[in-house]
Amino acid sequence: MKKFILITGGARSGKSHYAVELARKMSAPPSTHRVVYIATACFLDEEMKQRIAAHQKSRPAEWQTVEEDKNVDTVILNLKGLSEIVVIDCLTMLVSNLMLELKNPDKVILRMESVLRMINDSDMTVIAVTNEVGSGIVPETVLGRDFRDLAGKANQMAAAAADDVFMMITGIPIKIKGNH
Repeated sequence: MKKFILITGGARSGKSHYAVELARKMSAPPSTHRVVYIATACFLDEEMKQRIAAHQKSRPAEWQTVEEDKNVDTVILNLKGLSEIVVIDCLTMLVSNLMLELKNPDKVILRMESVLRMINDSDMTVIAVTNEVGSGIVPETVLGRDFRDLAGKANQMAAAAADDVFMMITGIPIKIKGNH
């Protein structure tokens, strides 16, 4: 069953863990659903490498991992007919990567629209993780405020396109959109 599920929340709220658990349940035996995990984080420094390693250990070894920091739309397109469940972790990091590369908010939005179009056109269940960026303090720098605004816009677009949206608060998923 094709579905788009968005999981949002603050930092360390349990978003990735919940996404993995949802995909694990959907792909559990007797199901033979093939799961692909798209990781958008980059190995920038030692601390980030440790975070990525922890994420890698938290998911089943039989899942395929695709590390792609910018061209998630192309990956989704190429997975058509090859996978039934895709986890994207995370859209916020994707927005950051695109922002730093493209240096143009309109171009970033166009790329996010492409990602959402590929999700919509796919025959897979897609579970996407994103950070809720609007509940914190106002960033001190222009770049920080631009990122917050762009990530917030991308999150609104993703939530509008999603069938189900969950907000994670202290490890507890709260369904905020979808059939209850």
